[in-house]
Amino acid sequence: MDNLAVLSLLAIAPILLAGILLAGFRWPAKYAMPLSYVVALGIAWAVWEMQPTALVAASLEGLIVAATLLYIVFGALLLLSTVTVSGAMDRIKAGFNHISPDRRIQAIIIGWLFGSFIEGASGFGTPAAVVAPLLLAMGFPAMAAVSVGLMIQSTPVSFGAVGTPIVVGVGNGMGENSPGMQERIGELGVTYPEYVAGIGFQTALIHMAVGILIPLLLVCLLTGFFGEKRNFALGLKVWPFAVYASLAMTIPSVTVAYLIGPEFPSLIGGLVGLTLVMFTSSKGFLMPKETFDFGPRSAWEERWMGRIAPGEVKETGEAPKMTLVRAWSPYVILAALLVMTRIIDPLTAFLTNPGITRLSFQNILGVEGINADVDLFYSPGFIMILVSAIAYLIYRMNGTQIAETWKVSGRQIAATAVALLFAVPMVRVLIQSGSNESGLDSMPVVLAQGVATMAGDSWPFFAPFIGALGAFVAGSNTLANLTFAQFQWSTANTIGVSPETVVAAQAAGGAGGNPIAIHNIVAASATVGLFNREGDIIRKTAWITLYYCIAAGSVAYLAIHGFGLNIGTGALILLIAGLIGLGFWAVRRGDARALRPPTQR
Repeated sequence: MDNLAVLSLLAIAPILLAGILLAGFRWPAKYAMPLSYVVALGIAWAVWEMQPTALVAASLEGLIVAATLLYIVFGALLLLSTVTVSGAMDRIKAGFNHISPDRRIQAIIIGWLFGSFIEGASGFGTPAAVVAPLLLAMGFPAMAAVSVGLMIQSTPVSFGAVGTPIVVGVGNGMGENSPGMQERIGELGVTYPEYVAGIGFQTALIHMAVGILIPLLLVCLLTGFFGEKRNFALGLKVWPFAVYASLAMTIPSVTVAYLIGPEFPSLIGGLVGLTLVMFTSSKGFLMPKETFDFGPRSAWEERWMGRIAPGEVKETGEAPKMTLVRAWSPYVILAALLVMTRIIDPLTAFLTNPGITRLSFQNILGVEGINADVDLFYSPGFIMILVSAIAYLIYRMNGTQIAETWKVSGRQIAATAVALLFAVPMVRVLIQSGSNESGLDSMPVVLAQGVATMAGDSWPFFAPFIGALGAFVAGSNTLANLTFAQFQWSTANTIGVSPETVVAAQAAGGAGGNPIAIHNIVAASATVGLFNREGDIIRKTAWITLYYCIAAGSVAYLAIHGFGLNIGTGALILLIAGLIGLGFWAVRRGDARALRPPTQR
């Protein structure tokens, strides 16, 4: 078959099926993902002509990756149980309440700023695994905690894990020796690492332009979906603080990307922003006059609640009185260990040494190019387990308390396994479908080719959507860039526009797609005991991804073509008008609800 339109439809069919079942019919992922997996297998075998051995090999690769995700989830659950059972969480909550008891402020500080720092240090879904259970324990509904943890995995993601999505994803994805690359870097008079760093800087600029509204959108969705009054306008009331917090992270991030390179923008940007905003907030700077909370727990919707509720894990001994520093120390140690293992080269080399600390599965079942690695001690999962053990000593926990943390964590981890054990193999079948007898490119690449053919000269606007698609499928900005960077670069050259800007748009879109990545959602939900609610979460986080792709596409298009009667200008005007219109609607809706009797709200 050589009809690109038909092939594109077939390539996207498993993804569409998963999206329709999850978001449309609200099927649990444990039912939707097995069916999508079977459809992916059928199309890969019948149309792409993947051999049974290759299908099994790709599925085994997926199972290995799923096991590594479960490893991380367990570490996050154990750390949450440790901090909760010890009583330290009460002290942490008191510390945040001292700065502000306002849930909007807490979501921005913990989710946006602390989450950006953790993303910069570790990446690969770790921020949601750390942020979501922390917010849960502070009193957020489980679904709200997960939504916050996922929504912030957008702007900082391109520079997560010490710049891996740019350094590895874009750098290896484009290829230093790919056709036309040496001519391009020779024309610009730079080395290949400098060329990749330049794309990283452009990516940071796109993120600063788009990410300025992420904290504000975050709190608007928080108050609109989970507030007692379901009032989106309550989020707008903290717009000065939200914009300030955004710039406190993105300005240092862009500066670092320009002066140092793509390794540390999110790490340093998150740390600088967190330090600055925590200090100024403690002085009352831009703090709201009215406090927002979620209302009494008895009024919460059942679908918001997970199997782990704040206060469900009871202390089994007398909680020691502790300072705020002592209560926070496991998270400080976690952040320090994540940074050390990522930036100290000898330590990184040891922790990722094949045959010693890394289990390496090369050419699974003899199929070329289907590989998987398991880092036993480099994984954030191990580091969180290690930090939990250290916390036992810091908190002076007794044997009964320690046993309780393992009991609670073990009870929760099993519930998420089914969905992940089908979601990730489906993803790997799609990505590895290039190993076939038909001569076709892999399904994601064929789909991108179909979109590019239809878009023509307007391609820079659509480039972020392909990045988001890659992240949705693979659950990783790095893998999305590895899959599509070369395609984006070649497409830009073909239509005669800046390939650097188009690849930067790809990287930004890949970051914007993380909030809807299915196995990220499943893994993050597991850390707060929230199961079978993946569709509800996608319905909320999809707004962030849609905004990100439209805004990043408009910025990239205008950076290349400028303002005028074109798709970039039109999309930007419609986006701004839409956001302003939604703001007015939210305010009027909030005012109308406020005038109703309490029983009618």
